[in-house]
Amino acid sequence: MPSEVTAAARPVPLKLDDIPGWFFGLDRAAFAHLLSHQSEAGVKGDILELGSYLGRSAVLLGDHLRTGERLTVCDLFDSEAGDADNAAEMAMSYRKTLTRSAFESNYLAFHAELPEIVQAPTSVLADGRIPAGSCRFVHVDASHLYEHVAGDIAVAKAALAEDGLVALDDYRSEHTPGVSAAVWEAVFTGGLRPVLLTPMKFYGTWGDAAAARQVLLERDWQAEGYTVDEDTIAGQRVLRLNYQVKTPASVQRSTPRRLALDLLPPVATRATRRVLRTLRERRAVRTTPNA
Repeated sequence: MPSEVTAAARPVPLKLDDIPGWFFGLDRAAFAHLLSHQSEAGVKGDILELGSYLGRSAVLLGDHLRTGERLTVCDLFDSEAGDADNAAEMAMSYRKTLTRSAFESNYLAFHAELPEIVQAPTSVLADGRIPAGSCRFVHVDASHLYEHVAGDIAVAKAALAEDGLVALDDYRSEHTPGVSAAVWEAVFTGGLRPVLLTPMKFYGTWGDAAAARQVLLERDWQAEGYTVDEDTIAGQRVLRLNYQVKTPASVQRSTPRRLALDLLPPVATRATRRVLRTLRERRAVRTTPNA
């Protein structure tokens, strides 16, 4: 299918933010930190991305390739989907803008050579074309349908080396319950160990999660404008990173509102605070300048 905007007329991106997409500042920082540490520690391996859209995350992944390493991206781009549900998802969200030529143009604005491109449903990678244990990092951001995401997680597991890392997008969005189901199924029944949660992505490993968490804690995230928290999921520790939210004086909680919260029963107060915290997180994602 031809692009609605010709390559000649398409503006050349000068910075990552010029490429349309949903790869936000916090996750860019997390990707860069984890990938850089792997390189500094002498960890070798390829990088795989399932679902690339117009290349915003692929460009960053390409920044971290070293000699002898390969970046493979797999996306339908402007091909037809293999099933009706996936076709409907494509038509609703991506069909008018997602083309291979647009991806290639964006990527080549930052790198001299294209990555290896597999223009097909991500399910084709289950055929073993990605050598088992060959990857140090896999980014999964393709379909939002449970069956597809579960298959992509299986591909990631097979492709990753022992302590390789996987980043799974949209694990908690209200419009992507299939992703949530596949991610937590992998955690509770598939041996995937959580490492880090951000508003948009789940980071995990089938290897040493404690070592990966320690790598993240070596950075002073709070000094850079992020919050750092820790939770436990079924006995497994996991870090949470989010944006610091500075509430303007004009919308700070009034004295009557504080009193109302103080006078509510504890259960109701906790529920109210959870709702308000969720709204603040969503506002942060929408308004962060790096989004």
